[in-house]
Amino acid sequence: MPNITSHDGTRLAYEEAGSGTPVIFIHEFAGDLRSWEAQLRHFSRSHRCIAFSARGYPPSEVPEAPERYGQDIARLDVVAILDALGIGRAHVVGHSMGAYTALHVGLRHPERCLSVAALGCGWGSSPAERDAAAEACRSIAALFAEKPMDEAAEAYAHFPMRLSFKAKDPRGFAEFVRMLAEHSGHGSAMTMLNLQMKRPTLWELEAELKRFVPPLLVLLGDEDAPCLDGSVFLKRTVPTAALQIIPRAGHTITTEEPAAVNAALADLFAAAEAGKWMVFKSP
Repeated sequence: MPNITSHDGTRLAYEEAGSGTPVIFIHEFAGDLRSWEAQLRHFSRSHRCIAFSARGYPPSEVPEAPERYGQDIARLDVVAILDALGIGRAHVVGHSMGAYTALHVGLRHPERCLSVAALGCGWGSSPAERDAAAEACRSIAALFAEKPMDEAAEAYAHFPMRLSFKAKDPRGFAEFVRMLAEHSGHGSAMTMLNLQMKRPTLWELEAELKRFVPPLLVLLGDEDAPCLDGSVFLKRTVPTAALQIIPRAGHTITTEEPAAVNAALADLFAAAEAGKWMVFKSP
């Protein structure tokens, strides 16, 4: 599998498919580059698609030191991939943990973004839930650091916001658990403690989000309760944001409801590329 070397020397594995306008996909905490297979198969017919595994996720490098993980580091990893592949501007699509990173790319590097999509974004970001979210991060990190990966994967996959996936698609859910069990326990724990737990909340970014420039699609399932408030906050705060909710869908929407996700992204890409995303301004 090809890889690039990021800003601090960390190797990041990626896959590329198709040609045309570039799209880069940034996966969630429980995912990896394979989480975007349904999107790569669909959009590679018309776009140049790049999916990569974040640092800490094999076959990308798994750094030992905690200081080599963090939100700004994740943002710079995306820029490093764009630079290494000679991509000036791309549609930046992120899911959950990756959605936060996509937002940070949009905030810090708007000139690199044709559009931004934030899927399943908002977990742990409400100020009222900050302490509880930090404790949950510590508990999840301990799960991955201390338990065998198959046990950790089974437990984490059965969090409530993923159970609609299991109910609808047992085969897809089983594949999701199997791939999660192939992750690095150390990489998962370091990511949870140093990226997820320490990143700024959406509310802390409010002033910056009010100046967000790229077209933004906020997309989530209505069974993804931990992300509802944050997603609505993004819609109310970001001037270029549209909010779309997929009914009867949980957190793992890229694989649980790929047709709905692909249709929403296709509309975003087409409108952004035509310069027609915001054809009016709300009063």
